Amino acid sequence: MSETRSSTTWKTRPIARKKNYPGPDYLSSSRKRLAPQLIFKSGILSSWEKRTAVALDQGFFNTLPNLKEVNKSEAGIAWLVYDLVRNSESNRFVLERKRVVYTEFAESLEKITRSDAGKMDDFVSTLQEKLDEKLNNGTEPSNQTIDELL
Repeated sequence: MSETRSSTTWKTRPIARKKNYPGPDYLSSSRKRLAPQLIFKSGILSSWEKRTAVALDQGFFNTLPNLKEVNKSEAGIAWLVYDLVRNSESNRFVLERKRVVYTEFAESLEKITRSDAGKMDDFVSTLQEKLDEKLNNGTEPSNQTIDELL
């Protein structure tokens, strides 16, 4: 059974524009897929003083932490950043390399695998605001704090 392909993309279909339509899960992809592969495969190549090339979608690359760029000769990883671009003549999307980013292996791996914790006081304050909203939603005000609950 053959399927007729439309010239639209998933982003332009009416259902894709709905409020809760799922989008790509880049965070999960970087932590669950990219990082383990870099640790295992690139770790071996790095120990052999060989370099790694990683090809990825521009949207995915843009969600990674800022990676310090280095000269090509100093790089352990070459990030090949691609995007789908519509070719108006053929009315098709083609994969186009947007740029190459050169980084050191160890520093990039460290940035990708470590999360920025932020300040604990900011985190607790945000939790307290959310707790206050829940407690005060149609009920009497409460003097409970997160510290008391813990």
